[in-house]
Amino acid sequence: MAFEETNNPLIPDGFAAIGTAVTIGAVLIGVGFVIAIAVAIYRATRMANRGQNPLTLQEDIAHRAMQSQTLAPVQSLEQRLAELDDLHERGIISDDEHRSARTDALRS
Repeated sequence: MAFEETNNPLIPDGFAAIGTAVTIGAVLIGVGFVIAIAVAIYRATRMANRGQNPLTLQEDIAHRAMQSQTLAPVQSLEQRLAELDDLHERGIISDDEHRSARTDALRS
């Protein structure tokens, strides 16, 4: 391997290639950071255009999951019928709604 000679007295002969390699590495790392920032800005802009806040996305997903009926605790048939009877007795649902809801619950 042939070493490059430099005229700089502070850089020993053969170390010029190392300086070049370090410079190229630093440039590649810098380009990587610029690309990462550009991608982050692009994704944040797309999310904002859809009405999502990229800074609260995890909290939004967690809230929606907690509100989901898929993750809701399963009620027994007796619990569901008792809840419907209670709603009917308090006048929150009408006779027709009560009858229809009981029929739906008994079909499930």
